[in-house]
Amino acid sequence: MSPEPSPPITFTLFVLSLAASAEIHLGLMPPPGADTPGPPNLVEASHLIELLAMLREKTRNNLDESEEKLLDGVLFDLRLRYVEVSGGPKRVVEP
Repeated sequence: MSPEPSPPITFTLFVLSLAASAEIHLGLMPPPGADTPGPPNLVEASHLIELLAMLREKTRNNLDESEEKLLDGVLFDLRLRYVEVSGGPKRVVEP
């Protein structure tokens, strides 16, 4: 039995792969082969978020609309999750 072919490498797949790695380092997703997430590694998570931000800056005005939305959305979500996991500032909700 031969292994299944890998999906074609696309910009979207590349961004989602980096985002998944960041989520693993944030302790939000189990690493491959594990059933539960490990402890957060904020240094590695931050590195991946910065890498995605650099990619966003270097590809500005060179992506199609769906790629731009994907990258912007991934960065927004990861930054928010990083603040939550790292115990950053909490929003105060007034009653």
